[in-house]
Parts: sequence; structure tokens; C-alpha cells
Amino acid sequence: MVPIALTIAGSDSGGGAGIQADLKTFSALGVYGASVITALTAQNTRAVTMVEPATPAMIAAQIDAVFDDLDVRALKLGMLGGPEAIATVAQRVQGRGAPIVLDPVMVAKSGDRLLPSEALEVLRQQLLPLAALVTPNLPEAADLLGTTQATSEAEMAEQGQALRAIGVDAVLMKGGHGTGDICVDLLIEGDATTRLTAPRHITRNTHGTGCTLSAAIAAGLAQGLPLGAAVARAHTYLQGVILAADDLRVGSGHGPVHHFHKVWAHG
Repeated sequence: MVPIALTIAGSDSGGGAGIQADLKTFSALGVYGASVITALTAQNTRAVTMVEPATPAMIAAQIDAVFDDLDVRALKLGMLGGPEAIATVAQRVQGRGAPIVLDPVMVAKSGDRLLPSEALEVLRQQLLPLAALVTPNLPEAADLLGTTQATSEAEMAEQGQALRAIGVDAVLMKGGHGTGDICVDLLIEGDATTRLTAPRHITRNTHGTGCTLSAAIAAGLAQGLPLGAAVARAHTYLQGVILAADDLRVGSGHGPVHHFHKVWAHG
């Protein structure tokens, strides 16, 4: 049977991030994708112009419907909305027996805020302890901890351990918002830290990179890969979709990455 991963996130009408990016990533990596939509967004590569949340009852019904019929092997959580939606997701996914990759989506690439500040504490208390892995970028990690953004690898590691202290099994601190020619991510599991590096590719077409990375990790977990191997493969996949992003030429703002660059190249 094909492995199944479930994404619980918002819909991006521009197709570059959120549910759409997650399902593309699952498919590109050989995993069947199911979805629970937490919010509709009206957005393109330039801006988010409207957000309409799904009701907590609808979110719960979608989750229950998927788990009632499908053998979900991993979950990816993205944009969840307000406190009630987050609490609903936490209640419904707890005890399902599938590892959870939590991407704490707070701000869109356009700069529009996607997570209300009053929802932060609910996220910290109810969802972080359920996650097998949380994947914050530097601003998101600072928001979760109520501190300033890390400016060095040492501070990244320190903040990763602080997030683990909240109850998360492992943390992937993403360094894409850092500086320098080399982009550094840190996977922190217990006392072990794995350093993942890649040359920093200069492009404005990075819409959906965070969604894509976390979805790729969830795909690996659904296929039975150990966490470290799932993260390493996802990291390599992300570099490929970023390098090919300029070939798409979608939109006039922050365009999407190219999830199917290997498939289309042979099409």
C-alpha cells in the first residue's frame, strides 16, 4: 500500500504554499496526500488579501473523516488559525499514533501575519508537546520563545534546546533568514545536533519553502524513514526545488518553488 500523509493547513489560492504546496510535495516524493483545510486564503505571489477560517467543527469533522478511513502514517501541521482551531486540532490529532511535523506558520512570504498573537500560547501549550518535530525559521523561533531572533549558530542551538524544553521531541532550526553565503539548518535531537548546509541561492521565488520542507519531512516519516534520514532527504529536495524555481516564472511577486522539476524535465 502507498504510504499516506495528512496535511492540516490553510489553502493558498495562488498554489505556492499551504495545502497546495504540501500535496505537491507528497506526490513528488511518492506519498499519497490527504488534507484538512483550516482556512481559505485569497492570495497570490504578492499579497494575502483575505483570510476566512474554517469553523472548529468543520476542522474536527475533516480530521475525523480522514482517520476513520485512511491509514495515515504521518501528519504535517501548518497554518492553523486562531486559538479555538489550534485547540481543536490538538484534541483531534492526539493519540493517533502517527508522528507530527509542526511548521509554526506565522507570517506569509508577503509579510502578512497568518497567526494571531493570542493563538501563540495555545500553540505552545497544546500543540508543541505533541510534535515529533517542530520546524521554525529564525523569526518564528523567537516568537515562540518571546525573545529576539538568533544571529549565530550558537544562539540557534540555544533556542532549539529551549523549544525542546517545552516538550518537543526534536527541533529543526531553519537558517534561511540568516546571512552569509552558506545557509545553515540545525536538527536538534536530545543532546545531538546535526548541521545541514547549502549554498544560499539568491532568488525571489521562495514562496512555500517552509511548507515544502516540513511536508517533505512528513513524507519521509510516512515512508518509514528515521527522523534524521527524513530531514536530510527533505533538505536535499528543498535545495532542488529552490534551484529550479526561476524556471517556473509564476506571478510577479515571490513566486513558488518548482515541486515537480524532476518530473517535468522528463515529461
